[in-house]
Amino acid sequence: MNTKALYKLTYGLHVVGSFKGDKINAQIANTVIQITSEPATVAVSINKKNLTHEYIQASGVFSASIITNEAPLSFIGQFGFKSGRDTDKFAGMNYKKGATGAPVVLDNCNAYLEARVLQSVDAGTHTIFIGQLVEAEVLNETPSMTYEYYQQVKRGTTPKSAPSYQEAKPAVSPPVSPPSPKYKCEVCGYIYDPAVGDPDSGIKPGTSFEDLPADWTCPVCGAEKSQFKKLD
Repeated sequence: MNTKALYKLTYGLHVVGSFKGDKINAQIANTVIQITSEPATVAVSINKKNLTHEYIQASGVFSASIITNEAPLSFIGQFGFKSGRDTDKFAGMNYKKGATGAPVVLDNCNAYLEARVLQSVDAGTHTIFIGQLVEAEVLNETPSMTYEYYQQVKRGTTPKSAPSYQEAKPAVSPPVSPPSPKYKCEVCGYIYDPAVGDPDSGIKPGTSFEDLPADWTCPVCGAEKSQFKKLD
């Protein structure tokens, strides 16, 4: 069975947020889908171990900010590979509290939705929250980032808590001359491929790992160079 077939499903990437008391949190989710149009309902699948899950259960509401294909990996890493239990994910971010009180991220997003939970479905490791839309707005016309685009063009990785998680494998890239080894981030699984470089950070294709600046960090999770391992 080739589970990469799941990549072909037309997922988007979203920042799903909620609150508990005066605290807010948000995470990356690629499982936001529309259920009905009248009344408008949407659903999202959230890992039970995630802080956002706890906040949605507490408040009964959630937001979903739709990420554009121009969003840098660092933006996705901020919300997808860090925990709100020990990090302020909204530091330096442009956001607002929506009509429901849930946080709405405005940076690198083209629209947002807000929903009030109607039903929760137990899905083992995850809960599927089904909510009725109470607010929605278009921010700009930049195309949305699909999960396939994230995997193939952005070369992003997926947190182990995500429903779509699969163990990361090195991407197939055109050979360079002379061949330069790839390096894998031991924190999030991101693969640095010298043939591709790191365009978001201004690193040109053909730059070997050894030639990266000393202060270069993983574009997804922010790990230092010392936390990368050479791939055979």
